[in-house]
Amino acid sequence: MKRGNERGAAAVEFAILLPVLMLILMGIVEFGMIMYSRELITNASREGARAGIVQTAAKPTAGDIGNVVMNYLTNTGLTMANVESPVDVVGAGGAAPNTLTVTVRYRYDFFVPAILGLGNSINLAGQTVMRH
Repeated sequence: MKRGNERGAAAVEFAILLPVLMLILMGIVEFGMIMYSRELITNASREGARAGIVQTAAKPTAGDIGNVVMNYLTNTGLTMANVESPVDVVGAGGAAPNTLTVTVRYRYDFFVPAILGLGNSINLAGQTVMRH
């Protein structure tokens, strides 16, 4: 049996698969950015809780702890407009053995699903609980 001319078949197959491959690649990048953002807000809540339980002459207020969190997040690359402010602080200024809870909420805006019309954001939260 004689085979026909298959010239250009690889280019056509590549053109068909390229959008799917790009979508998978962008999905991987998007997922990585979501995980990165979640880690940043968790670290920010940890920094705020740490600042709130340190023994000082005057106990930090909820506003002081919120400022520590916002200062941490300022240079991280996150969109500061998407960080819920004020930061949720429960138990500020308490004494031992009470706990201090710092919760940071962030709205992550998608890139890939927004292009496809599937959705545009997800809410992330990072929470840290430490004992005074």
